Amino acid sequence: MAQALLPDDLWLVIDPLLPAPPQPGPKGGRPAIGNRETLTGILFVLKSGIPWEMLPREMGCGSGMTCWRRLRDWQAAGVWRRVHAVLLARMHGAGLIDWSRAAVDSCSVRAKRGGLGTGPSPVDRGKAGIKRHLVVDGHGTPLGLTLTPVNRNDGPELGALLDAVPPVRGRRGRPRRRPDKVHGDKGYDARRCRDECRQRGITPRIARRGIEPRDRLGRHRWKVERTHAWFGGYRRLVIRYERRDDIHLGLNLLAMCLITFRQGKRLC
Repeated sequence: MAQALLPDDLWLVIDPLLPAPPQPGPKGGRPAIGNRETLTGILFVLKSGIPWEMLPREMGCGSGMTCWRRLRDWQAAGVWRRVHAVLLARMHGAGLIDWSRAAVDSCSVRAKRGGLGTGPSPVDRGKAGIKRHLVVDGHGTPLGLTLTPVNRNDGPELGALLDAVPPVRGRRGRPRRRPDKVHGDKGYDARRCRDECRQRGITPRIARRGIEPRDRLGRHRWKVERTHAWFGGYRRLVIRYERRDDIHLGLNLLAMCLITFRQGKRLC
């Protein structure tokens, strides 16, 4: 049996965090499509990878442009980061987040139509692309992500990536947002990266060039690579088609919420 695009228990988390649908003006007009129907259309585009204009009206989600505009507005309102924080808080309260270690890594994505936030790829004949930087806990649950042009090195982005982890509530005491250790490959082998970890109270476990054997690099890092592969399951993210970086970021954050929700169901 096919799974629902928007399960009821996930909708109960997202619904209170969404702004109310726009209302018709004083001169009347068509009633706005509901938030749940619109989000279902966005999820269909995210998972299938079809162009916005090809979204089937038979689904009752309105037009692709309606879904695109609603995604734009929700991203501007910071909805997806709040949803992600709520999901992490639920997992933290249930003891499902492994704060003892985290892993960081990046994944390059080609940008077919270019756009803001892209850059020339140094390994793909200068074609436009972006990088998704990801930090995950010891189970592979995504804690935060950032996007940069593809020609930006991993090391300088480490501080911003660690700061992308939201304060996670769910238990008594101060919110938690820092893992005990961070594992990284040789792309983070720099004094600056280790200093940024220590300034945040994190022990760096970064592979050293010419010292660490290659066969030991994946002992803990494979979980962040697996999470990047989970992002690849959302076909709209395999190649960046969005010219606007806020739309592409919104789709990545929505995918992060879906992966976090699925991790909570898998680990409980």
